[in-house]
Amino acid sequence: MKNGVGVAQNIVLFGGTSEIGQAILDKVVKPGVSRLVLVSRDIDTSTSMTQKIAEAHPDIDIHHVRFDAGDAASLSHVVSEVVSEIGDIDVAIIAQGLLNEGVDNYANPEALIEMANVNFTGTMVLMYALAARMKSQGYGKIVLLSSVAGARVRKANAAYGATKAGIDGFALALDHDLQGTGVSVLVVRPGFVTTKMTQGMKKAPFSTDPQSVADLTAKAIASNKTVVWAPGILQWMFLVLKALPQSVWRRLPL
Repeated sequence: MKNGVGVAQNIVLFGGTSEIGQAILDKVVKPGVSRLVLVSRDIDTSTSMTQKIAEAHPDIDIHHVRFDAGDAASLSHVVSEVVSEIGDIDVAIIAQGLLNEGVDNYANPEALIEMANVNFTGTMVLMYALAARMKSQGYGKIVLLSSVAGARVRKANAAYGATKAGIDGFALALDHDLQGTGVSVLVVRPGFVTTKMTQGMKKAPFSTDPQSVADLTAKAIASNKTVVWAPGILQWMFLVLKALPQSVWRRLPL
C-alpha cells in the first residue's frame, strides 16, 4: 500500500535482468519504498544489477526470486512465493520477453514455442495471478512492457509482433475487467529501444533508450493512464499506419 506521501512501498519486477525494467526501477525506487523483489532466471546477474539501488537506498529490503518466464504453469506459484516474501504487491512491472531475432522460423518453427510461452501465454497467466492477488488486497497496479510491434504486425517480425499484439489486447481487456476493484493495468508501448537484445539490429525511426522509456513509464505509473507510447510521437504515427488499406500497407518497406 502507498505510504502517507503516496509512495508505493512494495515493488516487483518480473524480468529482473531487463535493461528497461532496471531503468524503470531507477526512476520509481525512492525514499519510502520498503521492499523490492526482482524475479529472474539469472539471480546472480539480477543481484549485480541492483547493486546501485542497494547502495543508494540502504533501507530498502531487496529480495530475489528465481523463475522461468516460459513455464506458464509455474507462474501462479511464483506470485505466491513473492507474496510470502513481502506481503502485498503495490506495483508489479512485467518486463519479460523474447525477440528471437535472426531465427529462421521456416526452418525451425519449434523455436516459436518458447517465444509464444514467454511473450503471451506465460505473461497472460502471470497477469491473471497478479490481478487475483491485487483484487484480494483491494489495490495495485500491473505495468506491462508491450511494444509498438503489436500495434500492426509487420512481416519483418510477424511472430514477435503477433505475440505482442495478443498480450497488448489482453492487457487492455483485463484493465477493463478490473475497473472498480482498485486494481489497474498500464500498457507501455516502446518503439525500437537500444538494448543488448537489439544490439546489431538496424535502428528504426524514432528509436529510444531504456532511460527515456523509464521516464515516461514512471510518470504514467503515477497517473491514471492506461497506455503510454515511448516516444509519444509513435501514437500518432501508428494512428495513420493502422488506418492504411492492406494494399498500401504491403507496399511499405517494413
